[in-house]
Amino acid sequence: MRNQEVARIFNEIADILEIKGENPFRIRAYRRAARNIDGLTRDVAAMHEKELLKIPGIGADLAEKIREYVTTGTLKFYEELKKEAPPGLAEILSVPGLGPRTAMLLFEKLKIKSIDDLQRYAEEGRLKGLPGIKERTEENILRGIAMIKRHSGRFPLGRVLPVAEEIMSELRKRSPVRELVAAGSLRRWKDTIKDIDILSTSRDPEKVMDVFVHLPLAREVLMKGPTKSSIVTGEGIQVDLRVVSEDSFGSALAYFTGSRAHNIRIRELAVKKGLKINEYGIFDVRTGKKLGGRRESDVFKILGLPFIPPEIREDAGEIEAALENALPRLVDTGDIKGDLHVHSNYSDGSHSIQELAGIAEKKGYEYIAVTDHSKGLGVARGMSIEQILQQNKEIKDFNRKSERIKLLSGVEVDIRSDGALDYPDEVLEKLDMVIASIHSGFRQSRRQLTGRLVSAMKNPCVTIIAHPTGRLIGERDAYDIDMEEVLKTAKETGTVLEINAHPLRLDLNDIHIKKAREMGICMAVNTDAHTDFQFDFMHYGVRMARRGWLEKKDVLNALDRNRLMKHIKNKRAKR
Repeated sequence: MRNQEVARIFNEIADILEIKGENPFRIRAYRRAARNIDGLTRDVAAMHEKELLKIPGIGADLAEKIREYVTTGTLKFYEELKKEAPPGLAEILSVPGLGPRTAMLLFEKLKIKSIDDLQRYAEEGRLKGLPGIKERTEENILRGIAMIKRHSGRFPLGRVLPVAEEIMSELRKRSPVRELVAAGSLRRWKDTIKDIDILSTSRDPEKVMDVFVHLPLAREVLMKGPTKSSIVTGEGIQVDLRVVSEDSFGSALAYFTGSRAHNIRIRELAVKKGLKINEYGIFDVRTGKKLGGRRESDVFKILGLPFIPPEIREDAGEIEAALENALPRLVDTGDIKGDLHVHSNYSDGSHSIQELAGIAEKKGYEYIAVTDHSKGLGVARGMSIEQILQQNKEIKDFNRKSERIKLLSGVEVDIRSDGALDYPDEVLEKLDMVIASIHSGFRQSRRQLTGRLVSAMKNPCVTIIAHPTGRLIGERDAYDIDMEEVLKTAKETGTVLEINAHPLRLDLNDIHIKKAREMGICMAVNTDAHTDFQFDFMHYGVRMARRGWLEKKDVLNALDRNRLMKHIKNKRAKR
């Protein structure tokens, strides 16, 4: 897929334009386009112009630039613009929180043009004194560098999964594969992935390997063998392909799915039963007889365990639960009755209310909540009070005529720096539901940020806290909040916490989801969709919910509409 390449180029264009002091609206347009392209589930190279224009933030000019790049492999405007930026600046611009103008200042005054140089100067306190740089700035720079190094070699799930799917699609079309499955952390749906492991069976493994190493996205071939090969893609992702025998496919799938800690526990159980389990099968140690391995379920059945879903194989209590026959019945995408965080063209979405209803109806939903931005988020064309009341009326008019799907009148209201909400309660009370979220002031203190969330949750009008930690995987760490205090307040107030399904958010993460579940906190899996294809992000959020051990009963939008509305009213009754 070319999405990541186009997104990177648009971000670099925005950086250079900012260094030049160009129009901030133009700069934001490139950044917004980059983010939305990065989150696409389809390859921009396969999209025609009308489809490109449906992507939020993509107008005729940017659509033309996308087509130029995917058809020619270069973008003239970008190449000319790069000549105006100092060499090395792009590297230090990758540090989160370091703006282009500050980067240019560091380059001009201190000749800093690498992350290592930047880290050394910041650690030695040699940045202070430059215009706009204080001790806190140095601390933020060092935190950003630490994040880059922490994520080094790992890629967001949302960038890796489309690559794996493209590779497997090409292998199915062009090679004689039979079974073909992505294993490893990708099959467990971890939020970041180091590399892609693919398992296959075939009667002609060498043909499969030949096709694999000659795929167009293979930038480098690390090794090629008769049953195992490794390549590196243009994005720098290593992909390992193994062809195993059909008789061992199940045990190999279990072994290469992992996690390592989970596999160790499985092998320990096997040893106690006089068995040996590896990627080739399950064996009786005393006789050497192979007892199974063709199907993955063999591994668990022979150990006397129920099948453990891949998403929870992390040695986080799943073995103990399996031994007690107490594994959760994990929520599935088919359990979701609606999406409670969707944007229309009243703010920064692409579609009208009627169009959103049509998209949701095709998904088989009973309802969706239209939750456009409040006035405080000007960059997202946040709504005035007059606009939200107008939208509320339009939704009520739609519901009177619609029999198949119902819309909830809602808003994504900003939590201001002082903890107050963007609209007064007398406005919020007129809506079916309210999502509250933080979109600014990410660098406030732990006490301030936590206080903002707590204050919002104590308001009976607030149904859901959206993307509670504010993270953007690989771009921005979660902001510093007291999660224990947030979870405690959510429980006390009956506030729902969102699992934001956008593949670059996946917020809450699996650890916090599992903790919330243990405390009996209700959660909602929402896409935060701004255009039609983003409704498909729901499966990312559901997989994250599964990693957090959620069952259908734990998820607000797995309720039918009547029970959903009752849940919302119960919190409001606490006023």
